[in-house]
Amino acid sequence: MNGRDIVDALVEAPVVTSFTRIGYVVRSRLDGWRPLQGYDLSGRVIVLTGATSGLGKAAAMQLADCGATLVLVGRDADRNDQAVAAIIESSGNSNVTQVAADMGDYEQVKALAKRVLADHDRLDVLIHNAGALTADRRTAPDGTEATVASQVVGPFLLTSLLLDRLATTPQSRVLTMSSGGMYSSGLTVSGLQMSEAEYRGTEQYARAKRAQVVLNEMWAERFGGLGIHFHAMHPGWASTPGVDASLPTFSKIMGPLLRSPEQGADTLVWLAADELPLQLNGGFWLDRRPRSTHKLRGTKNAETPDRRQRLWDWVSETCGNEPTLPDGEPVAG
Repeated sequence: MNGRDIVDALVEAPVVTSFTRIGYVVRSRLDGWRPLQGYDLSGRVIVLTGATSGLGKAAAMQLADCGATLVLVGRDADRNDQAVAAIIESSGNSNVTQVAADMGDYEQVKALAKRVLADHDRLDVLIHNAGALTADRRTAPDGTEATVASQVVGPFLLTSLLLDRLATTPQSRVLTMSSGGMYSSGLTVSGLQMSEAEYRGTEQYARAKRAQVVLNEMWAERFGGLGIHFHAMHPGWASTPGVDASLPTFSKIMGPLLRSPEQGADTLVWLAADELPLQLNGGFWLDRRPRSTHKLRGTKNAETPDRRQRLWDWVSETCGNEPTLPDGEPVAG
């Protein structure tokens, strides 16, 4: 372990220093980060969900500044159009379009995939960023709990439908915006959807985020051989409209230490642009370094091979799509 690794480990140990803007500032200086504006993404097609506010909009701004061809996805077409106009005006990059789709509505996800395939003959990066933490329990059109539908099942379906296009695009990537909150929750399949009686928004969100990270690893294991790189990351604690609305007390107390949306989105944009992520697959990242997916022994013990397989099977069945290799053969578990 070199000196930089030692300092990083010292910052990583206490969550407060690691997840707040302190960790971002120390690590960016420690590792001499290349500025995001130094990357040229001209000609690369990037689909980004949850792009109209917070981390998604910050990432979209940065990607547009780098010259990427962007497809922004959000539930409301008017808000999408406003985001597109703002990004084009700010970046001068006119290669920004939008598609309205709710990631928890699988028919809309299918329509989104069809539109992407019709409009673009390549797909360099698919970014799953859409997500929200709600205080009350809601359901998607198919009856699945809404957090799970929009953040676990919908992204899985979209990845499946775009898999062939990703496989034919060199150095393609699928990136998932998770959350440090998943560290508190172990993998569960039978309890993935919390009932009305037990529902707590923060816990439901953590369970969904844990499932996202596990599926990211499984995608890499099963389809990494196609040349697609799958990575998940978490942004640390960032100040966004979503955090302010869903966790007002936390936002008020931690306000001075919270990262800006741009700081929270930095690693996501870097994963889309840099060459280093191509050396690994299935990683989980914070501040441009791979991190452990567990901080508690209990969450690690809960993640058995059988439970991982049951998660994959349940999500496949729920969205009605079993991912296959280009020759049509399913991948063995």
